Amino acid sequence: MSISELEHVSPEVLDKEELRATVAEILDVEAEDVSDDAHFLEDLEVDSLMALEVVVVLEKKYGVKFSEAELRDVVTLQRAHGLLAEKLLAS
Repeated sequence: MSISELEHVSPEVLDKEELRATVAEILDVEAEDVSDDAHFLEDLEVDSLMALEVVVVLEKKYGVKFSEAELRDVVTLQRAHGLLAEKLLAS
């Protein structure tokens, strides 16, 4: 899926600010700290268990399932948003 296709995901389907707030709540950080490109492990000092918790909460909240390869790719808000958008568009 191209970036241009992802730009057409309606905000009702996947609101990035809502996603940012969800991730910030899980990680117990301020939403402002979760910039689009902040690396969860390196920039936000999230351990692997907390990173897994982010994925589990997102799967439950949005009703999607990430593959094992995709799990390792959810490392920034932008990437999480992109993967979720792909999943939601496909469903």
